[in-house]
Amino acid sequence: MHLALGNKLYSSWSLRAYILLKAFDIPFEDTVIAMYKDDTRKRMFSFGPTGKVPVLTDGDIVIWESLAIMEYVADKFPDMEIWPRDPAARAHARAAASEMHAGFMGLRSSCPMNLTARFVPKDRGEEVQADIARLSELWGEAQERFGSDGAFLYGNFTAADAMFAPVVTRLDTYQLDVPDHMRTYMDAVLNHSAFLAWKEDAFQEPWFLPHYEKAEVVEERLVLPEEGQA
Repeated sequence: MHLALGNKLYSSWSLRAYILLKAFDIPFEDTVIAMYKDDTRKRMFSFGPTGKVPVLTDGDIVIWESLAIMEYVADKFPDMEIWPRDPAARAHARAAASEMHAGFMGLRSSCPMNLTARFVPKDRGEEVQADIARLSELWGEAQERFGSDGAFLYGNFTAADAMFAPVVTRLDTYQLDVPDHMRTYMDAVLNHSAFLAWKEDAFQEPWFLPHYEKAEVVEERLVLPEEGQA
């Protein structure tokens, strides 16, 4: 299988597909397409019909949407617990993943994924606070009802955790104030071997996108790629 991705420092949707495949030790190759280049759209269109990433290719099969990639992988590897086995937990996980897919726009728009730094905390507004409150409720419910035997939302790492992984990075990057149970879950995701593999690759990328940190004050610079610096 092959996965076409955007910049690993910045591409949240790409992370979702990658971390799922990596977490389950599913063999694949990946191609990173640098964003905001003259040929970016052309290169992305060469992999899928929308000119966006991620795109998973498996022989003649092309899947160009993150949640659909997860469902395809779950179908292809039915012996793996891509979604929880328990029907109630599986239904909850799929609903949570779909909510993430379509929601939390305040957090997503105000705090774009950026692994290059941690920024000085500041007031992000009511929409971001409402999103954090909903995440706290959703994650807490999943862990209390279905995840008490493990570090992740449904015990073991599943597609739902892959869907929320970029949100975890946002909460960390912008040092947003979260309750203890959210921080504990965040640490589990950030220390997962699949995320660490992604981050290791990301820190080798040459592309810096300064507009991703407009109006931010860097508290801790983690990596500073050369290309794109003013």
